[in-house]
Amino acid sequence: MFDTKIDFLYLSEPDMIRAGVTDMPTCVDTMEEMFVLLHQGDYRMAGPNNDSHGAMVVFPENSPFPNMPKPTADRRLMAMPAYLGGRFHTAGMKWYGSNIANREKGLPRSILTFNLNDAETGAPLAFMSANLLSAYRTGAVPGVGARHLARKDSRVVGILGPGVMAKTTLAAFIAACPLIDTVKVKGRGRKSIESFTAWVRETYPQITTLQIVETIEEVVRGSDLVTFCTSTSVGNPAEYPRVERAWVQPGAFLAMPAACSMDAGMEAAGVRKVLDNTRLYEAWYHEVPKPAHNVIPLVGVRFMDMLAEGKMERAQLEDLGAIVAGATPGRSGAEEIIIMSVGGMPVEDVAWGTVIYRRALAEGIGVKLNLWDVPVLR
Repeated sequence: MFDTKIDFLYLSEPDMIRAGVTDMPTCVDTMEEMFVLLHQGDYRMAGPNNDSHGAMVVFPENSPFPNMPKPTADRRLMAMPAYLGGRFHTAGMKWYGSNIANREKGLPRSILTFNLNDAETGAPLAFMSANLLSAYRTGAVPGVGARHLARKDSRVVGILGPGVMAKTTLAAFIAACPLIDTVKVKGRGRKSIESFTAWVRETYPQITTLQIVETIEEVVRGSDLVTFCTSTSVGNPAEYPRVERAWVQPGAFLAMPAACSMDAGMEAAGVRKVLDNTRLYEAWYHEVPKPAHNVIPLVGVRFMDMLAEGKMERAQLEDLGAIVAGATPGRSGAEEIIIMSVGGMPVEDVAWGTVIYRRALAEGIGVKLNLWDVPVLR
């Protein structure tokens, strides 16, 4: 006889916080472990090459159905499934609902949930609030990059876009480079800048210089670590936030989890180019119209266009997993300039979600819910 009863854990956002979802140093460690598994191949995502970002519902510009949502800015309904091996050995799916108009209702742009499953039976283990889960795993990846690719004496961070992603990326940078004492930030609105600067002062008293700047050049120039975290309209790369080689100081590390374009100097072979997962960008490139950077504004997608245009050799692209696993060298010199694209992957949600679920289970956090004692149909 088998026990057919299935219970699972419901974790609200306060539950997630109690279970440690905002523990950035541990999140960076977890993402580092995940990247080694990626390099080894002990994972699966969706799509023909098992590396797809996910499956997104696309709405038409014009529909005969008056209630159908319009394809407005950042409108997304998306399923992001993955399996991760190693000590995790779990599967899961983040459900991604996003609409920039949510802000007019006092809601976050994105409203996320995550379902964690037993990899053998498929039974649910947990249903989680996932806004913080996603934010911290996203920010942790630039932290992993900084741990291996930034100068150890990095002190100055330049940030474009003072939102949630900027906060978690800065937290990860500080976890990786504890000498950071200066932050420069550029934003569009006074409210977001004031929220960001207040958070920095409260959370990181070691930041002795906090400077609000007016231009992207000021964000980049003189910074050891640079990140673009702003949302922007998609379609014309000329309108994406741009980084120019003349602004970038020797030894800088740039981690880009949002829209970014580059001038010819940054596209040149002298700047090292790293992807968080090369096969993720290959999947994206296969899935969207060309040039792909017009559709997906990440700098890594621009790298794919450059390959197709013959402007770069495949050997010039490096994979973060190979660097973390030690198969490819990390930073090789104090003068080296490195730009890394951060695309975000559901295996990251599985990794951090599994850690948080196991903490919650051990500490009695969350609400146990019953799926069934005995299934009616079997």
